[in-house]
Amino acid sequence: MTPLSLPWPPKELNPNSTAPLRAKMSAKKSYRELCWGLSLSRKGSVPDGPLRLILTFCPPDRRARDDDNMLASFKHGRDGLALALGINDGRFRTSFTVGDVVPGGAVLVEVEPA
Repeated sequence: MTPLSLPWPPKELNPNSTAPLRAKMSAKKSYRELCWGLSLSRKGSVPDGPLRLILTFCPPDRRARDDDNMLASFKHGRDGLALALGINDGRFRTSFTVGDVVPGGAVLVEVEPA
């Protein structure tokens, strides 16, 4: 699968967010659907077995962020990607890095056989 650029997760999806429950639920659903829609064009044929999910988080600004919170914030994006590929997200073996600052932020995604 060629690299795919997905939007930065909404702030409501950060595990430390104090947003109201309704706002969190809405953000989860809309982010999952957005990532699903953007990933549909990349479906192709998915090999059997485990898949390596390589994420590069390109933050929207230079503020310090916890790497575990970035990964947790992307959970619903990962679900949308798996749904678009027609697979169970349990097949993913995830590795991630933090890239350069990008205006608006982005999550660069690559999927390859593990």
